[in-house]
Amino acid sequence: MKKIVAMLLALVMVSALFVCGSVSAFADNQHFDKLTLEFVPSKDADVIIAGTANLPELVQAEMARLGYDIDEVDITVGTNYDATGEAMSAGSIDLGWLPGGTYALYSDDTDVILTATRNGLSNDSEDPATWNGEANKTLKNGPQVTFYRALIYAAPTEYGKMLADKVNAGEALTWEDLDGATWAVQKTSSSAGYIYPALWLMENYDGKKISDLSKVTPLDSGYGTAFSMAAAEQVDIIVCYADGRNDYEASWNLPTDQKDETGKQGMGREDSIWNELNVIGVTPGIYNDTVAVTTANPDIYNPEFISALQTALINIINTDEGKAIFSVYSHTGYAIATDSDYDGARAALDVVQ
Repeated sequence: MKKIVAMLLALVMVSALFVCGSVSAFADNQHFDKLTLEFVPSKDADVIIAGTANLPELVQAEMARLGYDIDEVDITVGTNYDATGEAMSAGSIDLGWLPGGTYALYSDDTDVILTATRNGLSNDSEDPATWNGEANKTLKNGPQVTFYRALIYAAPTEYGKMLADKVNAGEALTWEDLDGATWAVQKTSSSAGYIYPALWLMENYDGKKISDLSKVTPLDSGYGTAFSMAAAEQVDIIVCYADGRNDYEASWNLPTDQKDETGKQGMGREDSIWNELNVIGVTPGIYNDTVAVTTANPDIYNPEFISALQTALINIINTDEGKAIFSVYSHTGYAIATDSDYDGARAALDVVQ
């Protein structure tokens, strides 16, 4: 079915190019009562909801120009990555923003339609020491890329500082060093929060995985919780996407009774996050996040509607308002994607499982 839809989409996209941004090519728009969109909680749920508040009306306007009148566009944030994948598999969520690993896990019942592009970072080195300190602060000023990395961070605990000191001195960490730390990780379908850090361990420590570590705290509530635990010195190591410190830079130093402009709770630290949260490991590149559709609903999973969704979201993110909305995920553009683009993510997931 996916191959048939992909071939038909190629034909539909050609005609869509002629109507993109113009008057609808449909004489009578098709009517939908509701379109459900869901984001995974890679950022705090309230931050995502606030940042995407204007997205429903933009989707309604773009889809109307492309032949579809939608009465309501509903946006939610999943309680965890798997919850969004399971909801899409069941058909209760129509459109989901899934990391590559989560998509790979649920791709039997979902189909990717777009890949996110993002600004590359000023550093793409595999040497962790080059990521540390205020002088090495990463900037989001690189070229557009379709991949990102995950980083393994040492928290400012006494043990975390010991690990960071070794790395910054050019010494290799041993398995015993890492096994002695308390880790906080995301759900097992999270690319940056579990899968690729596990691959990093396997590649560097004779096939050992996160499940082989002695002290691991699995988190359901996203990266905000991990950063808060690191700031409170409750864990020694956290894992996150490479520009995570950019996203939590302001809240890291705010008093705990305040929030930054995006709604992130202050963490009460005094020194810079670049000095205190040191990188001790860098994973291989991870293919960017997906926008995927459920295959359970034939009204949604058909070439014409998918083509309209692709065109609508590409049009939206190419506006200033759209860029501001999707900056909550660090997405700066969208490109047409196919299921085979995520064969690498599927292989990585198989290895970790």
